[in-house]
Amino acid sequence: MVKDLSFTISKLNAWYGDKRVLKDINIEIKTNSVTALIGPSGCGKSTFLRCLNRMNDLIASFRLEGSIMHEDMDIYSSGADPIEIRRRIGMVFQRPNPFPKSIYNNIAYGLRIFGVKDRSTLDSAVEESLKKAALWDEVKDNLNQNAQTLSGGQQQRLCIARAIAVNPEVILFDEPCSALDPVATAKIEDLITEIKEDYTVVIVTHNMQQAARVSEYTGFFMLGELVEFDDTQKIFTAPANELTEKYITGRFG
Repeated sequence: MVKDLSFTISKLNAWYGDKRVLKDINIEIKTNSVTALIGPSGCGKSTFLRCLNRMNDLIASFRLEGSIMHEDMDIYSSGADPIEIRRRIGMVFQRPNPFPKSIYNNIAYGLRIFGVKDRSTLDSAVEESLKKAALWDEVKDNLNQNAQTLSGGQQQRLCIARAIAVNPEVILFDEPCSALDPVATAKIEDLITEIKEDYTVVIVTHNMQQAARVSEYTGFFMLGELVEFDDTQKIFTAPANELTEKYITGRFG
């Protein structure tokens, strides 16, 4: 496995029941980069994202063929532990989903599941995670406050901090700004740009301007196929495929 690759995906096909939703996907995702996935609704990009940490396992009708290697691990091998995979490959969803607990306990939750009990260790992890998520200064005096009383943008940064707390290698974002106002969106975008120094980031977005702003690489999905994958600048200025050009210029989709 090449060290600078976080994922190597080969001949990936996926189905919900009899419906094939991903068709022969081949892609390499670089470590400590931001990769954006764009395409019209229902094109398979969120399904693909959820394949990367086995979230689709929770859907009874889902099945998959092909290979997804994360570094040197086949994440769908019989010996792979889905819980450990989801620790290493965290996820932030479309709508903020803080637990009905305090800010502190939201962040500490995952650590406790993995056996961390020492209070000083938890304290340090909570502070460090909130700092990385650019939320510490706003909440440090109110860590016992119910997380669901935070604003939408703060809740989403809390969910990012919660993902960071368990020390992942990758963070997946599934349209993380679709429910947020422009100010909160800008904060999340700035955060994504900052955290790529420590994590590999893959983001699904319907906002092509967002993809252009935050990512270094972009994949365009259409009807379950990866039509084109390249440097973001090239995708948006000189796409190789006519379908890509039509989509990014708004002529369909």
